Amino acid sequence: MFQRLTQIPKTYPFLFGMSFSTIKTSTSDLLVQTVIEKRKFEEIDWKRNASFATFGMLYLGGVQYALYVPIMGRVFPNAAKFAAKSVAEKVKDAKGIAALAGQVILDQLIHHPLMYFPAFYITKEVVTSGGLRNADIMKALNTYKQNMSDDLLALWKIWIPSTILNFAFMPMWARIPWVASTSLIWTCILSGMRGGEVHVGDDLMGGAVTAASFKVAEEAYSYRTINSAEADPHLSHFVVNASGPDSTGLVSSLANSIAENGGSINRSKMVRLGGEFIMQLHVASEPEKAESMLRSLSHPSLNITTATLSPKDVRPSDSVSVKVQVVGLDQIGILARVAKLLASSGLNVEQLQTSVRESTKKERVFVVNVDSISRFSLTPKQIERLKESFENLRVDMVGVKKLDMRVTKRIEGEEEDPIGSKSNLVTRSTRR
Repeated sequence: MFQRLTQIPKTYPFLFGMSFSTIKTSTSDLLVQTVIEKRKFEEIDWKRNASFATFGMLYLGGVQYALYVPIMGRVFPNAAKFAAKSVAEKVKDAKGIAALAGQVILDQLIHHPLMYFPAFYITKEVVTSGGLRNADIMKALNTYKQNMSDDLLALWKIWIPSTILNFAFMPMWARIPWVASTSLIWTCILSGMRGGEVHVGDDLMGGAVTAASFKVAEEAYSYRTINSAEADPHLSHFVVNASGPDSTGLVSSLANSIAENGGSINRSKMVRLGGEFIMQLHVASEPEKAESMLRSLSHPSLNITTATLSPKDVRPSDSVSVKVQVVGLDQIGILARVAKLLASSGLNVEQLQTSVRESTKKERVFVVNVDSISRFSLTPKQIERLKESFENLRVDMVGVKKLDMRVTKRIEGEEEDPIGSKSNLVTRSTRR
């Protein structure tokens, strides 16, 4: 029985490739919906899932199979024999290596830029716009045109090594399963790194390696926010608040004044609220240049105030960082409830942002993103109680669609295992 099952891919490579690609693409989308976007089972968009599954079946399992197997098999007739050779034999086969290079070039420089990405962007547009009738195909292609160079660079970082391994070692029947498996692994990695971060859901939709999804991966591992008032104590630090009637050039004027007088803008928030434009800047400079830099800050239509910043006391080495995102129907009291829970849990807000968005169903959605730090170290039991408090908040508040909490524990020495997660809460432990 087992031997018969293992013969299916070899006996029916086309049907196996289509089935494998369909399951893989459907699974990738379900990962994004459940892990990244934090949807419950009853909230899963099955039409969207079916659209991507169909794309996987027809394009990845059909078009891509035709290219990788019969077409490349004819253009490069010794491809299958080369894949079956040992590494020692491959190294000595100059014609086989040249054919391998030709297949990689055909796939990465012609197939993906001219066929795969246009098809993927069109499929994504159909899904996000609610159907083919509402889809703007030219918009999708123009988006790809704008992203093309970045998308291809991101693609090549993952797929050139994968494609070399695929064409060099995989038998012809296994080429499509290899591609599907690589794509699924990529989605799993991103889901694990960024689970619960709803704002990256669109970037990961469909499981493709694009510039947006690659950036998600880079940011997860490469960057963390620092407070330069604490990181650069040798500099003078100030907060600059400016507000006034909105007009063109306000940011340029203030930023140039700061730069020309030796100041550096580290963190900033700028927003137009109605007819008013509001800026809040964290500015640093050498102590001897600080006074002249502050005197240069003036604009006829801006009300500007400044204050000196000083570093806070160093946090305990085992304190925790808590990131919270709440997404729910716009209603009175969401931020108040979240802020009250943070305060009662001893969490100090480092950064908080709110916004109002309109969903595809024309619903007004309120989004809260908070970065906070504990004022004292927390034991695993206290962290579990904190998670339970946020879970209760999610259950109690009518209309809250998603609530994600990430816990990052600052530890000394080796990295700990992730702190256990509960319900819609995702937690992580990393070494800083």
